[in-house]
Amino acid sequence: MVAFRVAICVLELHIPGKTSLKGKRQVIKSIIQRLRNRFNVSVSEVGNQQDLWQRAELGIAVVCHNGAGADSIMEKIYTFIEYEDSVEIISFSVEKY
Repeated sequence: MVAFRVAICVLELHIPGKTSLKGKRQVIKSIIQRLRNRFNVSVSEVGNQQDLWQRAELGIAVVCHNGAGADSIMEKIYTFIEYEDSVEIISFSVEKY
């Protein structure tokens, strides 16, 4: 039997300065694509905030061989988003299975 760990993150973001859904979606699509490319994770906009101009909630999932690997990737994702100029982190929660 192969052991593996799954980590799921819910990331709530504030997108300052956006006055339309089109502007918000441009920012979110860019972030989602870069997260997928850089960290090889599954990412999607989730939650009931999809019609709000300056809020977004992303669901991120990663599968690793061990818990330390999942923790490491989630920490790197947090740092990556933290340095993103176009968004601010409102909340970041991680669950591991």
